[in-house]
This record gives sequence, structure tokens and C-alpha cells, in this order.
Amino acid sequence: MSFLPKRPIYLDCQATTPVDPRVVEAMLPYFTDCPGNPSSNNHLYGWEAKAAVDLARETIALAIGADPKEIVFTSGATEANNLAIKGVAEAYLSKGRHLITMQTEHNAVLEPCKYLEKLGFEVTYLLPQPDGLLDVERLEQAIRPDTILVSVMAANNEIGVLQPLAEIGQACHQHNILFHTDAAQAIGKIPLDVESMQIDLLSITGHKLYGPKGIGALYIRNRNPHVQIAAQLQGGGQERNIRSGTLPTPQIVGLGKAIELGVAEQSTEMERLTGLRTHLWQKLQGLDGLHLNGHPQLRIPGCLSVSFEGVDGAALLLELQPYVALSSGSACASTKPTPSHVLTALGHSPKLARSTLRFGLGRFTSLDEVDQSAQYVIEIVKQLRGQAYP
Repeated sequence: MSFLPKRPIYLDCQATTPVDPRVVEAMLPYFTDCPGNPSSNNHLYGWEAKAAVDLARETIALAIGADPKEIVFTSGATEANNLAIKGVAEAYLSKGRHLITMQTEHNAVLEPCKYLEKLGFEVTYLLPQPDGLLDVERLEQAIRPDTILVSVMAANNEIGVLQPLAEIGQACHQHNILFHTDAAQAIGKIPLDVESMQIDLLSITGHKLYGPKGIGALYIRNRNPHVQIAAQLQGGGQERNIRSGTLPTPQIVGLGKAIELGVAEQSTEMERLTGLRTHLWQKLQGLDGLHLNGHPQLRIPGCLSVSFEGVDGAALLLELQPYVALSSGSACASTKPTPSHVLTALGHSPKLARSTLRFGLGRFTSLDEVDQSAQYVIEIVKQLRGQAYP
């Protein structure tokens, strides 16, 4: 390389995103000038905080076609997923002990399912099609009389594939089964509507959409059907006794603002990021032995997962570190030596799965950064393959 940049180009937006300055600006007053507890209803500061929380709740509900009363704040998508899966399992224990999910889910879904298996529940882990999509017919075949919940993520965190939520929701409701989706990677990036998609529970987080870390929410359907949830935290009874704990007003304001901006700019940003992603994929065609992971079109706009034959992924990431910040897959599993469970579920060998890079393009990614990153990757891959780079 002829030079080292001052800081690596950031292309890891599926792991997390920088907080938008407009979100920071909205949050700041609630750290200092408006420090009230939303549950303090006897003075101005508490009223200010409650009004801010209510506005954020309304904004989030509007973004997904829900009622504000159906939004419960959590610490993030992991807690929201745990609350949805464990809360339904406990509340519907008398109806059944069978759940259905996919092998390609985030660990925040898979691990609660494994936990429930230890308690005597049965979980069916459906294998995806080679393009990462769920076969809805296979889902219907897996449904049993004692099935109480289906959990399928909206957009995969590693390969970006978008699942057919409306079809899944329809299949679940035809069999009187609840449908949960982890929409952490999808909220604000693609259109979501809990009514038309027949979603009963939906998990979101702030930090995947240029909001703060440590805040998320769970949508819980309150009508047709009224979903029962057993609380997993007991305490002061906040959030309708579903999730106790003092509400973090600044983070909630930030989450609301991030979703407001995401929805407002969704169509233009989808077009821009799809163009950047296509451009990056075309630039990488300077290499042979490429494998595009997941469906080529049905994916969130900013995600591109590529496997490079004949390259050790760990060595590739190490060489790229000074130039481009990205990952091979889920940030939550980056310390594990095993190959990605998502890629092996698609049929990849462990060797090919380990040769993968996930490019996460975002709101602040420029065309110049995409070009530079592609150049770095092409050069280093050829070096590692022992080829000369012109």
C-alpha cells in the first residue's frame, strides 16, 4: 500500500452505526436541562420527561403501523427478543411447548430458544434455502397442534436477506400461532407494517439506525389477537408491568429521533445504498472466485456478504485493519473460532465460510470510500493468493 489513511474507512454498519448528529442534538437536553424521571408525575421535570417518552413511543408506533400502547421499551433488541420468546413461552405454557425458528437467526433468538429447550420446550430450527430465504411451505409443514410461536428475523444481520414477512404472518395466523420478528436490521431501512404483515411481536434497537446504544423496544400486539407476555423483569411496574425499570429518557428520545429520520429518508437512502452496494460488487469483479452470499436482490440495501475462495478470512481481516473496518459476520460472534452458523446453513464449507467479508454500507458512506475499499480488498486478496497486483 502506498499510504495509510488516518483512520480506517468504516464499513461495519450491520454491527453498529455512528449516532447521527441530529439524534445527539435531540438527546442532549434530557441529560442536563430536563433530567426528570418519566414516572415522577408531581412536577414539571417529570412531566417533561414523560412527554418526551410519549412522543418517541408515538413515533415508533407510527413507523410500523402500531398503536403507541403496544410499544414497550427495552435495553435493546437482545432483551426484546428474550422478552418476546421467553415471555410468550411462559404465558402460553398451557397451550403448548413447541416453537419454530430458523438456523440463520441471530444468537439473541437462538440462545433463548436453547434455554427453553433445557426447560422442556421443543424447538424446530428450519434450514433456509440456498439463497437464505425461508420456504413458507416448509414452515407450514413444521407447525404442530402445540406450536405457540414462530420467530423469523426480518433482515439477516450477516447476509442482509429479507424474509417474506407477510407470507409468514399469514401462515401463522391461519394456524392461530403468534409471529415474532427480530427487525433490528430492518427498522427504518425498509417499509414495515405490523398489520399488513400480520406480525404479533417485533423487536428493534437504536444503534443499527444511527441511534444510541443501550435502547430498543418490543412491539406487542394488543388486538386481534391480544398477545399475552409474562414479564421477565420485576420491579417498579413501568411499561405496564411488562418491563420494569426506570426509563432512560435521553436514549428513548434518541431512538425516536433515529426512527423518525430513518422513515423520512427511507426511500432516498434505499436507492442510494443500493447503488453503492451494486457499485461495490461490480468493482470486486476484478477478482475471481467470488461467492455472493444470500439472495442478490431481496436484501437490505447496505449489506454485501462475499466469500473469497482461497483466502483465509482471519488473515484478510488482519491485513485490511489499517485501511477498512469491517467484519466477517456477526459482531456478537466475532470472538468465536467456529465458522458462521449462517453461512454453513446456506451450505458453505467451513473453509469457504471463514473466507467471508461482510460490507456494511451506511448513511455516511461515500462513493469514494467504496472505491478505495474495493481497491484495498482486491490488492490484499491477490497478495494473499500469491498473485501479482498491477
